[in-house]
Amino acid sequence: MLTAGIDLAAEDANTAVAWIRWTATGAVLEELTVGAGDDQLLRAASAAVKAGIDCPLGWPEPFVEFLIAHHRRDPAAPTDPIGRDWRRRLAWRRTDLVTHELTGRLSLSVAADRIAHTAMRCAALLARLAEVGHSVDRSGRGRVFEVYPAASLKKWGLPHRGYKGRQNIGPLNNLVNLLIAAAPWLHLGEFEPMCRGSDHAVDAVVAALTARAAAHRPSHPSRPRRPGRRHNRRLDRPTDRTIDQPHHLGRKG
Repeated sequence: MLTAGIDLAAEDANTAVAWIRWTATGAVLEELTVGAGDDQLLRAASAAVKAGIDCPLGWPEPFVEFLIAHHRRDPAAPTDPIGRDWRRRLAWRRTDLVTHELTGRLSLSVAADRIAHTAMRCAALLARLAEVGHSVDRSGRGRVFEVYPAASLKKWGLPHRGYKGRQNIGPLNNLVNLLIAAAPWLHLGEFEPMCRGSDHAVDAVVAALTARAAAHRPSHPSRPRRPGRRHNRRLDRPTDRTIDQPHHLGRKG
């Protein structure tokens, strides 16, 4: 089975994509690119059984309806006071609020933050993916999943803050060390130095790992499972310090 992870940015320079091959004994990082263009992203998403994209896959429905009404010059006056709660309903999706409830992390608002630039690119990529016949279901039932690497790291008990940017190379290397220790079945191979030098590379790898977990646990997946582990064992327990290898590795794809 092949999964892809995409750390998407509005521009190629800060966009990374990772390909992870899953076998009966482990997972191998087959390819990793930082500075990925649209064609590379589409190739990865087309080749993978599942692809995790670190980007909002849509906008809040109330926000979309608000914009349409505003464009038609027929906005419905809000029944509630025009304050923080009203803006919150426009700014964040149900996905964002559930993620916040589960992880304590509130993602950037695709309606009100600069992440909207990245989401525009993502929407165009998904349209191109659908054009060539791939299933694009933004709820996660198709080829792509929306993922949130920082939330995955937090659920796995790994550092999820303070590792981004050139000024944080030390914390980034510490995160890579801890990821390798927690997932000894994951082989970064020749791409380990790239991971140690780029938080975009690490986020792409985490996105690919999350895609594999989500494929087997579609609702707020946590840690993948090791072969032979009991199905009812929750892998996000605080006492679980190792990212378990997925159950039934290699049986799909």
